[in-house]
Amino acid sequence: MKKTLFDKVWDAHVVETIPNGPQILYIDKHLIHEVTSPQAFSELESRGISLFRPEQIVATADHNTPTKDQYLPIKDEMSRKQIDELTANCSKHNITFYGLGHKYNGIVHVIAPELGITQPGMTIVCGDSHTSTHGAFGAIAFGIGTSQVAQVFASQCLLLEKPKSLRVNVNGTLKKGVTPKDVILYIIAKLGTNSGTGYFCEYAGNVFEEMSMEGRMTVCNMSIEMGARGGLIAPDDTTYAYVQGREFAPKGEEFEKKKAYWNSLRTDEGAVFDQEYFIAAEEIGPMITYGTNPGMGIRITDAIPQSVDASSDKALAYMGFTDKNTLIGQPINYVFIGSCTNSRIEDFRAVADYIKGKTKADNITALIVPGSQQVVKQIEEEGLTEIFAEAGFEIREPGCSACLAMNEDKIPAGEYCVSTSNRNFEGRQGPGARTILASPLTAAAIAIEGKIIDYTPNLN
Repeated sequence: MKKTLFDKVWDAHVVETIPNGPQILYIDKHLIHEVTSPQAFSELESRGISLFRPEQIVATADHNTPTKDQYLPIKDEMSRKQIDELTANCSKHNITFYGLGHKYNGIVHVIAPELGITQPGMTIVCGDSHTSTHGAFGAIAFGIGTSQVAQVFASQCLLLEKPKSLRVNVNGTLKKGVTPKDVILYIIAKLGTNSGTGYFCEYAGNVFEEMSMEGRMTVCNMSIEMGARGGLIAPDDTTYAYVQGREFAPKGEEFEKKKAYWNSLRTDEGAVFDQEYFIAAEEIGPMITYGTNPGMGIRITDAIPQSVDASSDKALAYMGFTDKNTLIGQPINYVFIGSCTNSRIEDFRAVADYIKGKTKADNITALIVPGSQQVVKQIEEEGLTEIFAEAGFEIREPGCSACLAMNEDKIPAGEYCVSTSNRNFEGRQGPGARTILASPLTAAAIAIEGKIIDYTPNLN
């Protein structure tokens, strides 16, 4: 029987199939942070259940962490309490924890890949919807709720219905200025935010094969934004080169043995998907969003589509935009470059390359928020710190930051923020804040101009 990549990884982790029911799936790695774990720890304690395999769990603090003065006590009481609880729970249960000040601290979906914790063929879960990021390695990775966090704590397994299979193929040659972020924003805009509901999505075609691992992580990160349970890309030499030599990756002979298995993790020729889409790379341009979900996206030079229903009307009213108009020339006051979608070293290299020798517009507040302490180190070693500073960009310490309003980095009500994050919901970056999603390159160009522009004619 011909199998998809998803089938191969899923089937290898099935512990038991309930007759006419769900399956019990073994989980290789459980990632946790301070927001969705406290209730799960409390549930186990109240029931007198111990953690089954604490060595399979890795914890970090990211959502509530301040991105300034991390050496000082956290000012916000709720944030401080959540991080203190995670610290205590990890100590109590002997869980590896990368808290504030640790050299491996950072956003959960940034640190696991860069440390070699994320590997092909794994099942990975976290109480966070953007766990799909790790699918870039050919892993089955998805977000879970608090009750499921407790379930994995207790058994290292989950009771699940197997999702259907979906494949999105993108082939051809990308235009100048088109990045992985633009590719996934285009896919979501074209197919819709419900197109992946009930599915696990494989991305295939030469466009994904030619992407770096960091680009693939950006794509898989946003799979959830088209409703998919997760997304994944078949591992290849690009994957192996990224994993090899990392702190917790297999070494020597063990790596070669793993690689031999990883090479089998490709969809068989002739395997059938429940749904499949084909997109020409030439259709895609640098993208921005104009509404209040990631599917409301357009190429930067396109006009906003005509509103078709009350939901569209509401979104446009919230954003202060009018349909059938372009956003070229729209003034912007905030730019945020960070989040688990776009806070890796390649993202900051692209920004630095564009802004070098330039200065941000006077009306712009531009935040550079690395995804981890290791990315901070890379930025410093590569001399990017000086480029950002000279251009007037503010460099912060690692954390989820202005992706979501769970920390001090909030966008004021009514202000527009061009953000490299993954969601543009109402109030996502603060009550009344207006979010426009874009790639790091687009965000950099807008920061320099202080307004939305078509920067592609200026690219080398």
